Amino acid sequence: MQESALFIGNLTDIADQDVSRFNVHGVDIAVYRVGDEVFATSNICTHGKAFLSDGYFENFEIECPLHQGRFDVRSGAALCKPLTEDLATYRVEIVEGHVYLEFPCSNN
Repeated sequence: MQESALFIGNLTDIADQDVSRFNVHGVDIAVYRVGDEVFATSNICTHGKAFLSDGYFENFEIECPLHQGRFDVRSGAALCKPLTEDLATYRVEIVEGHVYLEFPCSNN
């Protein structure tokens, strides 16, 4: 685990097959759980500036609530129109049931 990893909760605190919203150092992050796997992306749609955490999540895909574009939460890849830009993704590590998000540290 990197020094920049931040504890965001216990695995059992994140609902399975759901998306949760976190604010990390002023950045809106969406965290998704599928079984024992957890993924994290930017929470802001690259097309319509909507919160993805308000969207529909199923089968590793999050659908933007604004224009129904879908992203793969594992890679951040834009999967269909009107999306043309991928999401930023963040590495997640689970250690003994604790979920950590690797987040770039600021030198300020």
